[in-house]
Formats: sequence, C-alpha cells, structure tokens
Amino acid sequence: MTGGAGERLDDLSGYRRRFLVTPGAGWVTAALEDDYHSMAVTLVHDGTTVTAVEPVMERAPWTTCPGAPLTLVETFTGVALADVAARGEKSVNCTHLHDLATLAAAHAGDAGPTRYDILVSDHHDGRNASEIRRNGQLVHRWEMDGGFTMRVPDAVAGQNIMKLRGWIETLAPAEKEAAKLLQWGSIVAHGRTRPIDQQSDASKMPPSCYTFQPEKAAVAKRVGLIIDFSLDEGREPLDHFDGRQFVAP
Repeated sequence: MTGGAGERLDDLSGYRRRFLVTPGAGWVTAALEDDYHSMAVTLVHDGTTVTAVEPVMERAPWTTCPGAPLTLVETFTGVALADVAARGEKSVNCTHLHDLATLAAAHAGDAGPTRYDILVSDHHDGRNASEIRRNGQLVHRWEMDGGFTMRVPDAVAGQNIMKLRGWIETLAPAEKEAAKLLQWGSIVAHGRTRPIDQQSDASKMPPSCYTFQPEKAAVAKRVGLIIDFSLDEGREPLDHFDGRQFVAP
C-alpha cells in the first residue's frame, strides 16, 4: 500500500492530526491533537480585540514546552482579532499554540464549529499521500515522493513541500487556510520516519520555536506520550475534548 491515487488514507497506517475550532459568545477556542501534541487556545474577545488568552497544553514533546503558554499570552493579549495573523513572533512561541491562536482569530465570528482532519500515509516504495478534510469534506489531497518533494498537484510537482508559500497565497481563502494546515501537518508527519533517539537533541534543531531557542534547547529533554491513532482502533484525536476543555478519556 502506497497512499497513492485512489487509496483511502483511512485504511493506511500513518499520521493523524485534528483541529477543532469552536466559537462562542465573546470567545473562540481552537484545539489540536496528533501523534505528539494535544493542546488548545481560547481567545476571549470583545468582538474586535483579544482581551485574554487561555492556552492549555495537555500533551507536548519537550520538558520546556510548558513555559510556552505564558509567551503566547504576552504575544496576543490586547491584539485586534484582525491583526492576530500578522502579529509575528512565531519562532519565540510554541509554533502549534501560535497556529491555534491564528486559527481561532480567523473563526471568531463563525456561527458554528469547524473541524479539520489531516491524514498522512506512511511512505512505501518512494510514495506517500496526505489530505485534509473540513467538516468531513475533502479540500486537498497531495502526493509526495516519500520525502519532501511534491508530486501532486501538478502546479507544485517537483517543489519542496517546505517552499509552497507562493502557490498557497494564490488559492481562494478557504482553500488557502486548509493548504497551510496540510503543509505543516505533512511536515510534522515526517517525525514518524526517524527513530526517536535521532530527534531528541533540541540543541541540534534550528531556533524555530519556543523550545528550540538556544537557552531552552540546551536543557530541553524529550518527553511525552506518542499515540499512533492509525493503529489505535476506536481512538481518534480530540475525542476527549468538548469544544472548550479536555475531559477525562
């Protein structure tokens, strides 16, 4: 099984990531869970401005990660909802919490919840595939060479998956949001291809997030439960999240 055209990714082993965005009166929560992470961000707002930021880390891969919520609060409190995406400072934050804050702000005015599901097949014979669904409907399906080179869609064939920004910016807004989420999820999925001992020295990582800043990378230790949702029958990402908070499984 290769994860190529025509194959159901649900039936293949691989990476799973789910986002759930729930808007309410004066608040909006975005949550994610995947093999390595389980976390959520609530933005409290007055319709225009973020008045409070409430991050929660239930599961994270490094001993230093629990310090990241305070940085997120400092980054977004008092920022206009319309300016959250342009606020910057992503590399000094937990990138996942930062993405959740941006996603939450984009959906603060929605009438109902939005769910994104990302599936990335394990590679076989130099091929793998990924797709993202919004509320159960397919938005994008991509195919790669088993690494970082795109094969499908034709518009980006031969390009490195990390360098799709220009193409993504040409997409319609709803497709653009989904493509950004799928790009990052497909990159994170590559963690399944490397033994854990080869990805457990934070000091060897570029300073691209809160934990990988030099002063934290020097002391960070790899921790955290890793869940393979593709093999754990009956268990799905965020199946213990009620839209606002995590509950006991």
